[in-house]
Parts: sequence; C-alpha cells; structure tokens
Amino acid sequence: MKPSENILDLTNTDPKKFSKLKFSHEYCLTCGMCSSSCPVSGIDGFDPRKIIRLASLGLELKIVESRWPWICTLCGKCEHVCPMEINIPGLVRHIRSLRDRDRVPGILHKGLAAALKTGNNLGLPTEDFIFILDDVGKEIAQEPGYKNFKVPIDKKRANLLTTIHNKLVNTHTEDLKHWWKIFHIAKENWTVPSQNWEGTNWAYFTGDDPSMKKMTRRIADHMKTLDIKNLMWPE
Repeated sequence: MKPSENILDLTNTDPKKFSKLKFSHEYCLTCGMCSSSCPVSGIDGFDPRKIIRLASLGLELKIVESRWPWICTLCGKCEHVCPMEINIPGLVRHIRSLRDRDRVPGILHKGLAAALKTGNNLGLPTEDFIFILDDVGKEIAQEPGYKNFKVPIDKKRANLLTTIHNKLVNTHTEDLKHWWKIFHIAKENWTVPSQNWEGTNWAYFTGDDPSMKKMTRRIADHMKTLDIKNLMWPE
C-alpha cells in the first residue's frame, strides 16, 4: 500500500456518512480538549489530537504502525468533550483493525484467540471453571445468612443471566461474592453459563468486528437456549 493512499477514508465529509460516526479530520478545530481530558495523554508521547493531525497530513500508515492506538483506553472522554463530536474512540478502533492480526499486542491477540477457541480469554476448561464457582459458592454458604447457598449454573428460565470477567475466576475470586450475595438477599432468580461465559470481549478492543459479533452471539444464544429474560453484562 502506498503511503499516499488514504486508507482511513478521512476526507469524505458527507454529513450522511458521518452523522453517526465522525472520522473526518476536517471537523477538528485543534482546540486540544481531547488531549486535556485524556487520562493517558503523554504516555510514550500519546496525544489523541496528534492522531487526528497525522491523518490530516496523510500519514495514516504511521498511525497504524505506531504504538499510540494501543495506549488509548477507549474510555470516550475525548469524544465527550469534543465540540465537534468527533468519534475519536471509533477512529482508534478502526485504526487497530488495520493492524495485521499477528502484530496485535500479545495479551490481546492471545486472549482473543483463546476466547474464540474455548469461550474465555484464559482458555480455562469448563470443569475447572465449574470447580471454581462451586468452591466460591461453598465459601459463601459458610457465612451467616447464606446457608445452603449454591451458584446456579445453566439454570433454565431464570430471570437474569450474568457473564463473568476472566480475572474474577483467576486472581479476584473474592470479587465474585459481592454480586452473588446481593442476588441471594434480593431473592433474584439468576444463573451463569458454564461455557462461553467470558464477559470481556477483547475483540472490541482489537478492532476485530467479526470476532466481536461472534462472541456477542454466544451470549445471545445463551439467552435463547436457557430462555432467560434479562442480561447483566458487567464488563
């Protein structure tokens, strides 16, 4: 690809095209509001305004090859304060999608590959996952007021299905207890899936829309198969 090619397509300012997702640098006023609101601005020289400026100078390939788009947390503060409502997080995701998949930062690339294959970013086998949930459930049952507490897994026709962040079954199992205790006290009819339970869709953060949709579809399939009314997707 030639450097002069505008691979991000930032020159088209058709208001219909950009009514929902504004990428065009021509909207930018260079006011610096995005930079001042960014929680990671300055790290390794990162600055959201620089990304817009590089695009306007036709240096799209420099952006794709740089580390900057991967420093961004996609928190959206820049877009929130932008007087022209430029969707900078959307632009960053688009830039990330242009990076060769085998050159996506290690933990994200490997985690997503594991999630697509096993249903979670850790690659944790189903039997190990169930063992961890049961173990945490037994700990809760030993506390006053939670006698006979059990974690409902794959319960059909529950009112609420909840996904789980991978770190909560890896290093932060204590954090699982807070929600579950609330459910128990509120007499909520809830459940968690035994497979494809991952609540953190790393495909979103890597700009991989097809994989993001695949992981999202898995959760939707749980809702249909188990006949669940509501979803709590905390991540």
